[in-house]
Amino acid sequence: MKLIIDKNKLDAAPEQFLRRAGYGYIRDRRSAKDSFVRRLGGGFYPRLHMYIEDKGSEVILNLHLDQKKASYAGARAHNAEYDGLIVEGEIERLRGLINFKLFS
Repeated sequence: MKLIIDKNKLDAAPEQFLRRAGYGYIRDRRSAKDSFVRRLGGGFYPRLHMYIEDKGSEVILNLHLDQKKASYAGARAHNAEYDGLIVEGEIERLRGLINFKLFS
């Protein structure tokens, strides 16, 4: 699920905003892609997983829920959900943090 944000609504860089919202930075060693995760429990999974796209005056937060690690050796794919109550709830939580500038 994607959240498109006008950069003027953020009081910090998107990466800093996500850190304040409880996300940690990760870099995929295989693809060299940067992303952010927010754990939903004590282990690595399940977790909310976010990619950031910079589109000039807007930033796109692309969120999905990683339920578990890939099930078999050599697999790159994992069990991910791109919508549903948890993902939709997180998008609303982030939207609220942006709109109310709770971090100001």
